[in-house]
Amino acid sequence: MPEDRAASFLQMIRKSQRGRLKIYLGYGPGVGKTYQMLIEAHRLLADGIDVVIGIVETHGRAETQRQLEGLPVIPRRKQEYHGIVVEEMDLDAVLARKPQVVLVDELAHTNAPDSRNPKRYQDVQEILAAGIHVISALNVQHLESLYNTVEKLLNVKVRERLPDSVLAEADVVVNVDLAAEDLQRRLQEGHVYPKDRVASALENFFTSSNLEHLRELTMRELASQLDLKRREVRSATSPQSGGADQIMVCLSSRGPNSAKLLRYASRLAGRLNRNWYAVYVQTPSEEPTAIDAVTQRLLADTLTLANQLGATVFTFKGQDIADTILRFAREYRVANVVIGRPRPVPWWRRLMGERSVAAQLIQKSGGVTVIVVDAETQETQSVDAPKEVATDLPASNGQPVPPSTMGGLLTADHILIWNDPVSREDIFTQMVKSITGGELIAAEAILKKLHERERTGSTFLNEGVALPHARVDELTVPKIAFGLTHGGVLDAGTDKPIEAVFMLLSPGNEASTHLQMLARAGRMLQNRELRRRLAKVKSPAAALEEIRDWEQADPATIKRTQSSGVAASAATGGR
Repeated sequence: MPEDRAASFLQMIRKSQRGRLKIYLGYGPGVGKTYQMLIEAHRLLADGIDVVIGIVETHGRAETQRQLEGLPVIPRRKQEYHGIVVEEMDLDAVLARKPQVVLVDELAHTNAPDSRNPKRYQDVQEILAAGIHVISALNVQHLESLYNTVEKLLNVKVRERLPDSVLAEADVVVNVDLAAEDLQRRLQEGHVYPKDRVASALENFFTSSNLEHLRELTMRELASQLDLKRREVRSATSPQSGGADQIMVCLSSRGPNSAKLLRYASRLAGRLNRNWYAVYVQTPSEEPTAIDAVTQRLLADTLTLANQLGATVFTFKGQDIADTILRFAREYRVANVVIGRPRPVPWWRRLMGERSVAAQLIQKSGGVTVIVVDAETQETQSVDAPKEVATDLPASNGQPVPPSTMGGLLTADHILIWNDPVSREDIFTQMVKSITGGELIAAEAILKKLHERERTGSTFLNEGVALPHARVDELTVPKIAFGLTHGGVLDAGTDKPIEAVFMLLSPGNEASTHLQMLARAGRMLQNRELRRRLAKVKSPAAALEEIRDWEQADPATIKRTQSSGVAASAATGGR
C-alpha cells in the first residue's frame, strides 16, 4: 500500500505544473509520520526525482536518523533570539535551489521571531506557489477547529495550530496509523523518547484513553476529507445541489467563548461540506465609540479567527439582532444558524417581555434550524450534521450561474491603481465607472446600492482590505473591479491601512453566486504572498498577471476548475 501511494504521488508530480502538497497525518508523536516521509523520499530519489530535505526533526530517534542518510539536505538558517541560537528552515535557500520535491516536517510549527512568516505552513504555501512539491507531516490535534475538543478530552492545550483549510487543500493525505498498544510499546522500548522521559509520558499524554481519543479523531478527519472530495464531484455534476443548507454562526462582541463557537461551526460546515458565514450585528450600543478598547480588540480577534477558519465574515448594523440574522439567513439560503447559549434573562425582565436572541430566533425561525451551543462551559463532543435539517428557505430563481475565475472576469480596464491617498467615495465612483463604461444612469443606481450596503456595516476591514459589494437586479452576470491603494484611503477608519479593494456586483437573484464570489475574493486578498506581489506592481496589466498566476496555482481554484470539467463532460456525454 505505501508503494502504491508513492507511485500515485510520483505520477502527480510529473503531470503537475504547480506545487502539490502531500501530508502524512497521524495522531501523536512516534507513530511514524517522519519515517514514512523519508522512505518515500528515497523512492522518489531512486526514480530520478530531485528531492531535498527542507527541514526534518528526528528528535533523537535512531531509526529516523538513519533514513536521512543519502538524502540531500538544505542547511538550516540560524538566528539568535534572547541569547539562544535557534534553527529554522531556510525558505530563501529552498526557493533558490528550486528542487522538484522538498520535505518539510512539523507543518504546524511556529517560526522564530523575525522570520518572514509566523508559521511554517505559510512557508510551505510560498514553496507551493513557486511550483515546488511538498511532502509534510502533521498530528491531528494541531488542527485549529479541534482545539477545544482536544483540551476537553485530554486536558491538554495545544499551542501550535494551523487552519483546517491547510489540510482540506492538500492534494494527498496519508493516514499513518499504529495501534495504541504498539505505540506505548515503542515508547517503553525507547524508540520515541529517551528512557528518562518514558514513565512521565506514559502517565500523561500517552495513556490508552488519550491515544484512543486521538486515533478516533484522526479517523473521523480522514473520513471527512474523503467525503468532501466525493461531494465536490457530486456538486459539480448536480450544480443545484450545492447552494442550499449553508451554515451561519452568530458572533457577539462580548461572547463568553466565541473561539469555541467558531470551531464548532467550522467542524459542522466541514461535515456538511457547506460554505459557512460568521455574522456580527452591531447595535447602536456597540458602536466603536461606545465600547471599550478591550472589547474592540476581542471582537477584532474573533473576526480574524473566523477568517482563518474559512468563514466569510459579514458585519451589519441593526437594532433588532434576531431580525437581522433571519433576514440574512433567508436572503442567502442559510439552513443552519449556530448561536451560543444565552445567559439567563432575569425573571423581572421576562415579565416585561424580554427574551434572549436565541429564544427569538427559535420562535421566528420558520424552518431555519437553530443550533444552540454551550460555548461558555463545555464543548459538544460531536458536531456531526443534525439528523434532520428543516428549512423552508426560497430556492434560487433558475439555474445558478457558476462564477468564473477572478482572472477570467477581470480585465486591465477594470483594475485601478491609486499612488496618492484617495477617499472612499472616489474609490466607489471610479470603480463603478470602470464597470459600467461611464453609463450615468447605471452608475447612479449601483452607487446607491453600494452606499446602502455600507450603511449596514463598513466593508473596509481591519485586515487592510476592502470588499464593497451589492446585488443589482438589472445585472445578468457578475461584474468585478479591483483596485490597489498604494497611497492609502483617507477615510477608511481601519487600524491597518487599506492596501487593496475588490468590488463585486452580481445579479439580484443569485445569492449563492454572490457569496461564492465574495468568499473567493476574500481568499485572494488574504493571501500574504499575493498581497506582497501586488504591492509592487505599477500597472493594471501587471496586477492582472499576478492575480491570474495566483489562481493558476491556487488549490481551491484548480479543484473548482476540475469539478467544472467533470460537469461539462457529464453534460456532453463525455465527448
